[in-house]
Amino acid sequence: MMEKTSSKIRDIYTSLGLRDVDYEAITKILKKEPSLTELAMFSVEWSEHCGYSRSRSFLKLLPKTGKYRALIGEDSGGIIVGDTAVVFKMESHNHPSQVEPKQGAATGVGGIIRDIFTAGARPIASLNSLRFGPLSEPYNRYLLRGVVDGIQFYGNCLGVPTVGGEIYFDESYSGNCLVNAMSIGICNKRDLARARAYGVGNSIVYVGSSTGRDGIGGCSVLASQEFGESDEKRPSVQIGDPFTEKCLIEATLEALKTGHVVGIKDMGAAGLTCSTSEMAFAGDSGVEIELGLVPRREEGMKPWEVMMSESQERMLVCVKKGKEREVLDIFLKWDLNAVVIGKVIKDKMVVVTDGGDVVANIPPKALASAPVFDMPSKEPSYLNEIRRLDLASVPEADDYDDHLLKLLDSPSIASKRWVYEQYDHMVQTNTLVLPGSDAAVLRLKGTRKGIAATTDCNSRYCFLDPYKGAQIAVAEAARNLVCSGAEPAAVTDCLNFGNPEKEDRYWFFANCVKGIADACRYFKIPVVSGNVSFYNESPKGAIYPTPTIGMIGVVGDTKKVCTQHFKGDKDAIILLGRNSEELGGSEYLKVIHGKVKGNAPDIDLGLERSVQRTTLESIKRGLVHSAHDCSEGGLAVALAECSIGNMVGAVVDKLESDIRSDALLFGETQSRVLISCPKRDVKRIKKIAKKNRTPFRVIGTCSGKRLRIYGRGRILIDLSLKDMRKVWSCSLENKLSNGR
Repeated sequence: MMEKTSSKIRDIYTSLGLRDVDYEAITKILKKEPSLTELAMFSVEWSEHCGYSRSRSFLKLLPKTGKYRALIGEDSGGIIVGDTAVVFKMESHNHPSQVEPKQGAATGVGGIIRDIFTAGARPIASLNSLRFGPLSEPYNRYLLRGVVDGIQFYGNCLGVPTVGGEIYFDESYSGNCLVNAMSIGICNKRDLARARAYGVGNSIVYVGSSTGRDGIGGCSVLASQEFGESDEKRPSVQIGDPFTEKCLIEATLEALKTGHVVGIKDMGAAGLTCSTSEMAFAGDSGVEIELGLVPRREEGMKPWEVMMSESQERMLVCVKKGKEREVLDIFLKWDLNAVVIGKVIKDKMVVVTDGGDVVANIPPKALASAPVFDMPSKEPSYLNEIRRLDLASVPEADDYDDHLLKLLDSPSIASKRWVYEQYDHMVQTNTLVLPGSDAAVLRLKGTRKGIAATTDCNSRYCFLDPYKGAQIAVAEAARNLVCSGAEPAAVTDCLNFGNPEKEDRYWFFANCVKGIADACRYFKIPVVSGNVSFYNESPKGAIYPTPTIGMIGVVGDTKKVCTQHFKGDKDAIILLGRNSEELGGSEYLKVIHGKVKGNAPDIDLGLERSVQRTTLESIKRGLVHSAHDCSEGGLAVALAECSIGNMVGAVVDKLESDIRSDALLFGETQSRVLISCPKRDVKRIKKIAKKNRTPFRVIGTCSGKRLRIYGRGRILIDLSLKDMRKVWSCSLENKLSNGR
């Protein structure tokens, strides 16, 4: 007997985020009025967070092949390096973190890590990309503290090092912070697992924590709508338990070794609904489960609540018939729930019973294939005025020392030491390059190879020109890997945008995806996994479009790893690439002149590739002592960052003189890398640059305890490393303490 539905059915499905057109489509699919449980299941699987209804038409543009063999799984992706599979993914937990920052961030970390080990890979590292409003606002300071606390709490307890990431601050994120979590794992390529259920009679096994009401409606309501003025969303935020997850990692990897596991999937967003329907659909089969067998920690839960719950640290496993006991015993040994709750069936249906009564009977394809909508898009007219920037209206200064110090004090540029010192980045002893350089580098034990990882995106560029800004995000991520001695190999993305039902927001999204696709295709880098997060806006407005790029690179020889800090007194300082007279979209223009104006910097992908090739070849040949890309804050900030890391100063006295001084110092022209090397190796690097047609210029020498930059025949900057380091290293802590 089907579960009865309420007479106020419209109120119910609209409260679940479904529209009239969705309800009509559901009744057509089912050929009847849906039950409450069926409505709930469609609401979560058809939500934007799970179904990607408004983004799938553009996501298909992203390339899936590259130099390394790409892995495209159901929940994560990766590459093959020799016999090793490197599995990685990035995902958002923005809305939960805005409501409850510690648990929102913690469960974001836990969820993305589950996507890694359910693929058969042992998690070896985490990264994150975080965005907040100005720290002058108390709630933004609360969010930053809470998010960092959640990341360190979950990662440190779990024993997975947090090795890198980025943090930006901008008014557009007040009211809607961004928390993008990335995880990396490795395994032998023979041990990879898939999220599939097939083989009639095979068992469906529930493992992990018990089910509660936490997280109900999280993906359909919290992650698929804008924040209102007085939203009370706290019940939708999940609660994480890293100690249970640690047991789950070990039990899962042990169970996979038995060879009895057909498929496995995390119960993340949409919980049991997602895992049952998507495993069945991926396996071209059907499943039947009995909710009365599901372990619960709360009394009186309705069937729809059990199917929607997003309680953490739970997974669904398809086990070969007759081998259940061996798999169950492994999870029970680790003090975890392990219960057979159903089986694979011949009919391609997801059948859910409760005490023997059928409460849902839905084709898995209908759930897992949400309808695709073609959204209208239109470039916002206000960009025309914002992009107009007359450099003549920007006053030049006589002394740029103060301007450099103010940029080093900007929280988007300043040291993130306060953050990463709370993370355990050395656990598992794989970390070769610690947080604070261009990219994290991890060894692949038992080999000479390593992997480098970074997250990158300048959202201000994407606001000014989404296509160009997204290309820059890809290029900068690749540049950061190259500066560490790694060859860029593959991308995971986390696409954060406003309400896609608004034409200008969707225009930003569409053009950012096109930019990522074209740049990745040009560099022959596949996009192997990712996430779309829409509805990131509040009554204050939409966030800046933020297509965060997580990129992995392969280090051929870990003895040739490079970092950004100057190492040797008297080393030559070389600029690869060329300076241009542009200030549009720069941190300098925002911090010093209070303007977000002009266009994003130009990006020439051919020049970018040339600079990267010269940098990487020079590092591989052992000619380079340091390498650092020029990004936010421009050349002067890059030189300061190179200097204060090891307190090795520089005299830069060979810059061109035909560019106005502020643009030369602080313009954010792309495709530039600063390298330092022994003077004896300058000619060898110049020869490599010439072969690759890379602009090459010796601009100065490592020397002393000051940074001196000359231009137009005079000293433009003359600061002690001690003074710069004091400002740069203390900025974030000072602003968290007093908001200034």
